Amino acid sequence: MKKVVTLGEIMLRLSTPGYERFVQSDSFDVTYGGGEANVAVSLANYGFDAYLISKLPTHEIGQSAVNHLRRFGVKTDYIVRGGDRVGIYYLESGASMRPSKVIYDRADSAISEADASEFDFDEIFKDADWFHFSGITPALGDKAIKLTEEALKAAKRHNVTVSVDLNYRKKLWTTEKAKQVMTNLMQYVDVCIGNEEDAELTLGFKPGKTDVTTGELELEAYKSIFKQMIEKFNFKYVVSSLRESYSASDNGWSACIYNGKEFYHSKKYDIRIVDRVGGGDSFASGLIYGLLQGKDFKEALEFGVAASALKHTILGDFNMVSVDEVEKLVKGDGSGRVQR
Repeated sequence: MKKVVTLGEIMLRLSTPGYERFVQSDSFDVTYGGGEANVAVSLANYGFDAYLISKLPTHEIGQSAVNHLRRFGVKTDYIVRGGDRVGIYYLESGASMRPSKVIYDRADSAISEADASEFDFDEIFKDADWFHFSGITPALGDKAIKLTEEALKAAKRHNVTVSVDLNYRKKLWTTEKAKQVMTNLMQYVDVCIGNEEDAELTLGFKPGKTDVTTGELELEAYKSIFKQMIEKFNFKYVVSSLRESYSASDNGWSACIYNGKEFYHSKKYDIRIVDRVGGGDSFASGLIYGLLQGKDFKEALEFGVAASALKHTILGDFNMVSVDEVEKLVKGDGSGRVQR
Protein backbone atom coordinates (compact mmCIF):
# COMPACT_ATOMS: atom_id res chain seq x y z
CA MET A 1 0.00 0.00 0.00
CA LYS A 2 1.37 3.41 -0.99
CA LYS A 3 2.18 5.89 1.75
CA VAL A 4 1.29 9.53 1.11
CA VAL A 5 2.11 12.36 3.49
CA THR A 6 0.54 15.83 3.49
CA LEU A 7 1.41 18.90 5.57
CA GLY A 8 -1.05 21.58 6.56
CA GLU A 9 -3.80 22.92 8.78
CA ILE A 10 -7.15 21.31 9.44
CA MET A 11 -9.69 23.98 10.35
CA LEU A 12 -13.11 24.16 11.91
CA ARG A 13 -15.55 25.06 9.13
CA LEU A 14 -18.65 27.05 10.07
CA SER A 15 -21.01 27.43 7.12
CA THR A 16 -24.41 29.01 6.85
CA PRO A 17 -27.21 26.48 6.16
CA GLY A 18 -28.19 26.13 2.53
CA TYR A 19 -27.55 29.38 0.71
CA GLU A 20 -28.23 31.76 3.59
CA ARG A 21 -26.12 34.87 3.94
CA PHE A 22 -23.99 35.56 7.01
CA VAL A 23 -26.21 38.49 8.00
CA GLN A 24 -29.43 36.46 7.87
CA SER A 25 -28.38 33.15 9.40
CA ASP A 26 -28.77 32.37 13.10
CA SER A 27 -26.89 29.07 13.01
CA PHE A 28 -23.88 27.38 11.40
CA ASP A 29 -23.31 23.89 10.08
CA VAL A 30 -20.15 22.46 11.64
CA THR A 31 -17.51 20.33 9.95
CA TYR A 32 -13.75 20.35 9.40
CA GLY A 33 -11.56 20.91 6.36
CA GLY A 34 -8.41 22.40 4.91
CA GLY A 35 -6.45 21.95 1.70
CA GLU A 36 -3.96 19.28 2.66
CA ALA A 37 -6.38 17.51 5.00
CA ASN A 38 -8.82 17.30 2.08
CA VAL A 39 -6.14 15.64 -0.06
CA ALA A 40 -5.33 13.16 2.71
CA VAL A 41 -9.00 12.19 3.10
CA SER A 42 -9.40 11.55 -0.63
CA LEU A 43 -6.26 9.42 -0.82
CA ALA A 44 -7.30 7.42 2.25
CA ASN A 45 -10.64 6.89 0.53
CA TYR A 46 -8.81 5.55 -2.53
CA GLY A 47 -7.02 2.96 -0.40
CA PHE A 48 -3.64 4.59 0.35
CA ASP A 49 -2.00 5.04 3.75
CA ALA A 50 -2.59 8.78 4.04
CA TYR A 51 -1.01 10.87 6.81
CA LEU A 52 -1.42 14.52 7.77
CA ILE A 53 1.45 16.41 9.41
CA SER A 54 -0.07 19.12 11.56
CA LYS A 55 -0.44 20.52 15.07
CA LEU A 56 -3.66 20.80 17.07
CA PRO A 57 -4.50 21.86 20.63
CA THR A 58 -5.10 19.24 23.29
CA HIS A 59 -8.57 20.59 24.12
CA GLU A 60 -11.82 19.07 22.90
CA ILE A 61 -12.06 21.03 19.62
CA GLY A 62 -8.56 19.91 18.70
CA GLN A 63 -9.53 16.34 19.54
CA SER A 64 -12.70 16.65 17.49
CA ALA A 65 -10.60 17.62 14.46
CA VAL A 66 -8.37 14.59 15.00
CA ASN A 67 -11.41 12.35 15.35
CA HIS A 68 -12.85 13.74 12.13
CA LEU A 69 -9.72 12.79 10.20
CA ARG A 70 -9.72 9.30 11.73
CA ARG A 71 -13.35 8.86 10.77
CA PHE A 72 -12.33 9.02 7.11
CA GLY A 73 -9.26 6.81 7.44
CA VAL A 74 -6.51 9.43 7.67
CA LYS A 75 -3.64 8.39 9.93
CA THR A 76 -2.94 10.97 12.62
CA ASP A 77 0.41 9.66 13.95
CA TYR A 78 2.22 12.83 12.78
CA ILE A 79 -0.13 15.35 14.38
CA VAL A 80 1.63 17.07 17.28
CA ARG A 81 -0.58 18.27 20.14
CA GLY A 82 -0.24 21.71 21.66
CA GLY A 83 -0.98 25.37 21.10
CA ASP A 84 -4.18 27.22 21.91
CA ARG A 85 -6.22 27.58 18.71
CA VAL A 86 -7.85 25.57 15.97
CA GLY A 87 -8.11 27.76 12.90
CA ILE A 88 -11.64 28.65 11.83
CA TYR A 89 -13.15 29.62 8.53
CA TYR A 90 -16.67 30.85 7.88
CA LEU A 91 -18.37 30.00 4.58
CA GLU A 92 -21.32 31.62 2.86
CA SER A 93 -22.26 29.62 -0.24
CA GLY A 94 -23.12 31.73 -3.26
CA ALA A 95 -25.68 31.05 -5.96
CA SER A 96 -26.20 32.28 -9.51
CA MET A 97 -24.46 35.69 -9.83
CA ARG A 98 -23.79 35.99 -6.07
CA PRO A 99 -20.32 34.62 -5.23
CA SER A 100 -19.41 32.48 -2.24
CA LYS A 101 -17.54 34.21 0.57
CA VAL A 102 -14.92 32.96 3.03
CA ILE A 103 -13.88 34.74 6.21
CA TYR A 104 -10.78 33.43 8.02
CA ASP A 105 -10.23 33.42 11.77
CA ARG A 106 -6.97 31.49 11.89
CA ALA A 107 -4.36 33.91 13.30
CA ASP A 108 -2.12 32.28 15.93
CA SER A 109 -3.50 28.81 15.23
CA ALA A 110 -1.49 25.87 16.56
CA ILE A 111 0.09 24.92 13.19
CA SER A 112 1.12 28.52 12.45
CA GLU A 113 3.18 28.53 15.64
CA ALA A 114 4.58 25.01 15.31
CA ASP A 115 8.35 24.61 15.34
CA ALA A 116 10.05 22.30 12.85
CA SER A 117 11.91 20.66 15.74
CA GLU A 118 8.60 19.20 16.98
CA PHE A 119 8.52 16.77 14.03
CA ASP A 120 10.85 13.87 13.24
CA PHE A 121 10.83 14.36 9.48
CA ASP A 122 13.37 11.64 8.74
CA GLU A 123 11.16 9.14 10.52
CA ILE A 124 8.07 10.48 8.76
CA PHE A 125 9.52 10.22 5.25
CA LYS A 126 11.75 7.15 5.48
CA ASP A 127 9.14 4.88 3.85
CA ALA A 128 6.90 7.45 2.11
CA ASP A 129 6.08 7.39 -1.60
CA TRP A 130 4.65 10.90 -2.02
CA PHE A 131 4.57 14.23 -0.20
CA HIS A 132 2.00 16.92 -0.93
CA PHE A 133 1.86 20.49 0.36
CA SER A 134 0.28 23.73 -0.78
CA GLY A 135 0.93 27.45 -0.81
CA ILE A 136 -1.52 27.87 2.04
CA THR A 137 0.77 26.46 4.73
CA PRO A 138 3.81 28.74 4.22
CA ALA A 139 1.37 31.68 3.98
CA LEU A 140 0.58 31.19 7.67
CA GLY A 141 3.79 32.88 8.83
CA ASP A 142 7.57 32.65 9.12
CA LYS A 143 7.50 29.57 11.36
CA ALA A 144 5.26 27.81 8.85
CA ILE A 145 7.67 28.71 6.03
CA LYS A 146 10.52 27.11 7.97
CA LEU A 147 8.37 24.09 8.82
CA THR A 148 7.46 23.57 5.16
CA GLU A 149 11.02 23.83 3.91
CA GLU A 150 12.37 21.44 6.53
CA ALA A 151 9.72 18.90 5.55
CA LEU A 152 10.63 19.33 1.88
CA LYS A 153 14.33 18.84 2.55
CA ALA A 154 13.62 15.61 4.42
CA ALA A 155 11.30 14.37 1.67
CA LYS A 156 14.04 14.87 -0.92
CA ARG A 157 16.63 13.18 1.31
CA HIS A 158 14.40 10.12 1.20
CA ASN A 159 13.73 10.36 -2.57
CA VAL A 160 10.03 11.03 -2.06
CA THR A 161 8.07 12.47 -4.98
CA VAL A 162 6.82 15.96 -4.08
CA SER A 163 3.75 17.78 -5.38
CA VAL A 164 2.56 21.30 -4.66
CA ASP A 165 -0.78 22.99 -5.15
CA LEU A 166 0.20 26.65 -5.47
CA ASN A 167 -3.08 27.82 -3.84
CA TYR A 168 -2.55 31.58 -3.50
CA ARG A 169 -4.64 33.12 -0.71
CA LYS A 170 -4.68 36.92 -0.83
CA LYS A 171 -6.14 37.15 2.68
CA LEU A 172 -3.04 35.43 4.10
CA TRP A 173 -0.09 37.15 2.37
CA THR A 174 1.00 39.52 -0.37
CA THR A 175 1.97 38.55 -3.90
CA GLU A 176 5.50 39.83 -3.23
CA LYS A 177 5.94 37.57 -0.21
CA ALA A 178 4.31 34.65 -1.99
CA LYS A 179 6.65 34.92 -4.99
CA GLN A 180 9.72 35.17 -2.78
CA VAL A 181 8.83 32.15 -0.66
CA MET A 182 7.24 29.90 -3.26
CA THR A 183 9.96 30.46 -5.86
CA ASN A 184 12.49 29.18 -3.33
CA LEU A 185 10.37 26.13 -2.43
CA MET A 186 9.96 25.07 -6.07
CA GLN A 187 13.48 23.60 -6.06
CA TYR A 188 12.07 20.62 -4.13
CA VAL A 189 8.98 20.04 -6.31
CA ASP A 190 8.38 17.35 -8.96
CA VAL A 191 4.71 17.99 -9.79
CA CYS A 192 3.38 21.56 -9.82
CA ILE A 193 -0.40 22.00 -9.67
CA GLY A 194 -2.36 25.23 -9.74
CA ASN A 195 -4.57 27.44 -11.85
CA GLU A 196 -3.93 30.54 -13.92
CA GLU A 197 -4.30 32.91 -10.94
CA ASP A 198 -2.01 30.83 -8.71
CA ALA A 199 0.71 30.61 -11.38
CA GLU A 200 0.68 34.36 -11.90
CA LEU A 201 0.48 35.51 -8.28
CA THR A 202 2.91 33.00 -6.75
CA LEU A 203 5.43 32.43 -9.56
CA GLY A 204 4.85 35.28 -12.02
CA PHE A 205 3.58 33.26 -15.01
CA LYS A 206 0.41 34.50 -16.77
CA PRO A 207 -1.23 32.39 -19.52
CA GLY A 208 -2.03 34.97 -22.21
CA LYS A 209 -5.59 36.24 -22.49
CA THR A 210 -7.18 33.67 -20.21
CA ASP A 211 -10.03 35.19 -18.17
CA VAL A 212 -12.04 32.83 -15.96
CA THR A 213 -14.74 35.44 -15.39
CA THR A 214 -15.63 35.37 -19.10
CA GLY A 215 -14.81 31.69 -19.65
CA GLU A 216 -12.09 32.54 -22.15
CA LEU A 217 -9.25 29.99 -22.17
CA GLU A 218 -6.17 30.37 -24.33
CA LEU A 219 -4.69 26.86 -24.21
CA GLU A 220 -1.63 27.66 -26.32
CA ALA A 221 -0.65 30.24 -23.71
CA TYR A 222 -0.81 27.57 -21.00
CA LYS A 223 1.52 25.39 -23.05
CA SER A 224 3.95 28.30 -23.38
CA ILE A 225 4.14 29.07 -19.67
CA PHE A 226 4.29 25.37 -18.78
CA LYS A 227 7.44 25.13 -20.91
CA GLN A 228 8.91 28.15 -19.15
CA MET A 229 8.10 26.71 -15.72
CA ILE A 230 9.76 23.38 -16.52
CA GLU A 231 12.82 25.17 -17.89
CA LYS A 232 13.10 27.27 -14.73
CA PHE A 233 12.21 24.70 -12.05
CA ASN A 234 12.82 21.31 -13.72
CA PHE A 235 9.35 19.99 -12.84
CA LYS A 236 8.40 16.54 -14.09
CA TYR A 237 4.82 17.67 -14.68
CA VAL A 238 3.06 21.05 -14.69
CA VAL A 239 -0.69 20.86 -14.25
CA SER A 240 -3.47 23.43 -14.22
CA SER A 241 -7.14 23.11 -13.46
CA LEU A 242 -9.32 25.14 -15.84
CA ARG A 243 -12.45 26.63 -14.30
CA GLU A 244 -14.85 28.55 -16.52
CA SER A 245 -17.09 30.48 -14.13
CA TYR A 246 -20.43 31.03 -15.82
CA SER A 247 -21.90 31.78 -12.39
CA ALA A 248 -21.51 30.68 -8.76
CA SER A 249 -23.84 27.79 -9.59
CA ASP A 250 -22.56 26.63 -12.97
CA ASN A 251 -18.95 26.11 -14.04
CA GLY A 252 -17.06 24.48 -16.83
CA TRP A 253 -14.34 22.21 -15.42
CA SER A 254 -11.32 20.65 -17.12
CA ALA A 255 -7.53 20.58 -16.75
CA CYS A 256 -4.31 20.46 -18.74
CA ILE A 257 -0.91 18.87 -18.17
CA TYR A 258 2.56 19.10 -19.71
CA ASN A 259 5.46 16.69 -19.20
CA GLY A 260 8.15 18.62 -21.05
CA LYS A 261 7.28 16.98 -24.36
CA GLU A 262 3.52 16.63 -24.68
CA PHE A 263 0.67 18.94 -23.75
CA TYR A 264 -2.74 17.41 -23.02
CA HIS A 265 -6.16 18.96 -22.33
CA SER A 266 -8.74 16.81 -20.54
CA LYS A 267 -12.41 16.24 -21.15
CA LYS A 268 -14.57 19.16 -20.00
CA TYR A 269 -17.45 18.79 -17.53
CA ASP A 270 -20.29 21.28 -17.14
CA ILE A 271 -21.04 21.10 -13.43
CA ARG A 272 -23.92 22.33 -11.27
CA ILE A 273 -22.28 23.25 -7.97
CA VAL A 274 -23.45 22.09 -4.57
CA ASP A 275 -20.21 23.00 -2.75
CA ARG A 276 -17.07 24.08 -4.59
CA VAL A 277 -14.76 24.32 -1.55
CA GLY A 278 -12.21 21.53 -1.83
CA GLY A 279 -12.66 21.21 -5.58
CA GLY A 280 -9.00 21.89 -6.30
CA ASP A 281 -7.88 19.54 -3.53
CA SER A 282 -10.00 16.72 -4.94
CA PHE A 283 -8.42 17.34 -8.32
CA ALA A 284 -4.88 17.20 -6.88
CA SER A 285 -5.61 14.01 -4.95
CA GLY A 286 -7.14 12.35 -8.00
CA LEU A 287 -4.09 13.20 -10.07
CA ILE A 288 -1.77 11.90 -7.33
CA TYR A 289 -3.77 8.68 -7.13
CA GLY A 290 -3.52 8.15 -10.87
CA LEU A 291 0.23 8.79 -11.03
CA LEU A 292 0.96 6.59 -8.00
CA GLN A 293 -1.11 3.80 -9.53
CA GLY A 294 1.09 3.91 -12.60
CA LYS A 295 -1.53 5.37 -14.91
CA ASP A 296 -0.44 7.24 -18.03
CA PHE A 297 -0.26 10.96 -17.21
CA LYS A 298 -3.29 11.61 -19.45
CA GLU A 299 -5.31 8.95 -17.64
CA ALA A 300 -4.20 10.34 -14.28
CA LEU A 301 -5.37 13.80 -15.35
CA GLU A 302 -8.75 12.48 -16.47
CA PHE A 303 -9.17 10.69 -13.13
CA GLY A 304 -8.39 13.91 -11.25
CA VAL A 305 -10.80 16.01 -13.29
CA ALA A 306 -13.62 13.48 -12.90
CA ALA A 307 -12.99 13.15 -9.15
CA SER A 308 -13.17 16.90 -8.76
CA ALA A 309 -16.31 17.20 -10.89
CA LEU A 310 -17.97 14.78 -8.46
CA LYS A 311 -16.67 16.72 -5.44
CA HIS A 312 -18.53 19.83 -6.59
CA THR A 313 -21.76 17.89 -5.93
CA ILE A 314 -20.88 17.00 -2.31
CA LEU A 315 -21.37 19.20 0.76
CA GLY A 316 -18.30 19.77 2.94
CA ASP A 317 -14.58 20.01 2.22
CA PHE A 318 -14.01 16.28 1.77
CA ASN A 319 -14.53 14.35 -1.45
CA MET A 320 -16.37 11.24 -0.31
CA VAL A 321 -16.31 9.22 -3.53
CA SER A 322 -14.85 5.84 -4.40
CA VAL A 323 -12.42 4.86 -7.14
CA ASP A 324 -15.23 2.97 -8.89
CA GLU A 325 -17.48 6.04 -8.92
CA VAL A 326 -14.73 8.19 -10.42
CA GLU A 327 -13.83 5.61 -13.05
CA LYS A 328 -17.46 5.29 -14.12
CA LEU A 329 -17.57 9.02 -14.76
CA VAL A 330 -14.27 8.88 -16.64
CA LYS A 331 -15.85 6.25 -18.90
CA GLY A 332 -18.76 8.55 -19.63
CA ASP A 333 -21.48 7.59 -17.14
CA GLY A 334 -22.53 11.04 -16.00
CA SER A 335 -26.27 10.59 -16.33
CA GLY A 336 -26.95 10.84 -12.60
CA ARG A 337 -29.66 8.21 -12.86
CA VAL A 338 -30.86 6.59 -9.63
CA GLN A 339 -28.92 3.40 -8.88
CA ARG A 340 -31.17 0.67 -7.49
